[in-house]
Amino acid sequence: MPQVVITDRSGRELILEALSGNTLMQAIADEGIADLLALCGGVCSCATCHVYVESDIEGLSQPASDDEKALLEFSDHCRENSRLSCQIRLTDAMNGLRATIAPED
Repeated sequence: MPQVVITDRSGRELILEALSGNTLMQAIADEGIADLLALCGGVCSCATCHVYVESDIEGLSQPASDDEKALLEFSDHCRENSRLSCQIRLTDAMNGLRATIAPED
């Protein structure tokens, strides 16, 4: 069960216990963090679960898909470390992952 550190839009850091196999989006939603809208429910079609991955975790070696990149390109807040949290499947190897919820577009 990996622990992930999430920084919300107010700058508050929260440590979440996440279930391996769930997405980062699910872990954030299960914690009740309202900053992450996730309007499409995690099917990579809206980009409202945009986060900045702040740590280099070996288990996060799967690069963003072309669909994910295309959605992120529409964000005014896209950075090199931008990802959609619905596309990050958590594993035990990702313990210590740090992510910040991106500003809303």
